[in-house]
Amino acid sequence: MGKLIVIGSDKSGFPLKEAVKEWLSGQGYEVKDVGTQDIDNFMPYYEVAPIVARKIQSGEAERGALFCGTGMGVAIVANKFKGVYAAVVNDMYEAQMSAVVNKANVLALGGWVSGPEKAIAMLKTWLNTSFGEGFPAERIEFLSNAFAKVQAIEEDNFK
Repeated sequence: MGKLIVIGSDKSGFPLKEAVKEWLSGQGYEVKDVGTQDIDNFMPYYEVAPIVARKIQSGEAERGALFCGTGMGVAIVANKFKGVYAAVVNDMYEAQMSAVVNKANVLALGGWVSGPEKAIAMLKTWLNTSFGEGFPAERIEFLSNAFAKVQAIEEDNFK
């Protein structure tokens, strides 16, 4: 896992993003904040999410985190971009499984639904979990094949 993580938020996710950004920096991550920098001069979620998504697409960063009121708006927009797999999570299990099963490369969190401690715990779990982790070889093979099919669908029908 790379140490660069790209993040962004709208007004509703701004306070949570700031808390997470401070934690990430304290953990040694290089944080590229591309979203709202000032609560009084904010970007809407549909402008922030594409910036993060494009940085994931280009390979500038392997993982990203997006913040809005519920996490849903930024996830919907980010998931429009080929190769971006944004997951809205609300607990530790969802954070873990989004990495293990779904190979999510963007975590979407809601400033209205998660406090800083919970969000940081979910992010920490997600960042420290890899695709297929803890699964037997046959399950990892199944998931890898399923993920390849998802990518083929992307190529044929979307983006």
